[in-house]
Amino acid sequence: MNYFDFTDKVAVVFGADSRIGKLAALGYGDCGAKVAILAKNKSDLDDLFKEMGDKGYIAVAFECDVTDEESIKKSAKEIVERFGRIDILFNNSGVIQHGSVEELTEEEWNTSMNINVRSAYLAMKYLLPEMKKNNYGKIVNTSSASAISFSKDDVLVRHAYNVSKAAMVGLTKATAATYMKDGITVNAIGLGIFEDELKEEKDLIENYLANNPSGRLGKMEELMGTIMYLSSDASNYVTGQLLLVDGGVTLV
Repeated sequence: MNYFDFTDKVAVVFGADSRIGKLAALGYGDCGAKVAILAKNKSDLDDLFKEMGDKGYIAVAFECDVTDEESIKKSAKEIVERFGRIDILFNNSGVIQHGSVEELTEEEWNTSMNINVRSAYLAMKYLLPEMKKNNYGKIVNTSSASAISFSKDDVLVRHAYNVSKAAMVGLTKATAATYMKDGITVNAIGLGIFEDELKEEKDLIENYLANNPSGRLGKMEELMGTIMYLSSDASNYVTGQLLLVDGGVTLV
């Protein structure tokens, strides 16, 4: 049995215009899935859509504002109308707000919570019912090593990001406990820093490398395997987990 054969499966990728979203979409295509790719501006998906088409993958691009419940509800309906089912959901929408609770504005705090947590709640709210119809589903939520590892260095403080990513872990565990009986697993990936990311944040990168047992940034292909594993039948008995992909930085 090929656990990583996603033929006849439909994968949905929110935040597909990001580097990690694109990686996941291509990974799902590599494994044979039909892929719905979503972003706030559909034009931001043009290059990815073309690349997937050139590879012979079946993909459809949808415009969706993850801060707008009606937009997510509409997208869920359109995806089902197009593909007939939903098997895999990758919640990858995210934003980083810098600063402590003293420094963050209420708007910045709310933006972090809306995009990093509320969007995943809404995506599950409207896509889970489709998974339940088939007694099958794989949900992968993007969290961060920053959900469990924090900095006392003022330059590196990101309280809203920390809290939102910790909340994503809580959301993952709570829903995992509820929906396992429906054949649906819910897991989260706790990301470290990967090559070509956050280049402008030199202090953050320097601190990360100095405290990482691997001594290096992650490679994107090392992340793809984790996403595909949690989206596959190889992980059918794995749910409610935060799988850290961080080179060991949270160990020290």
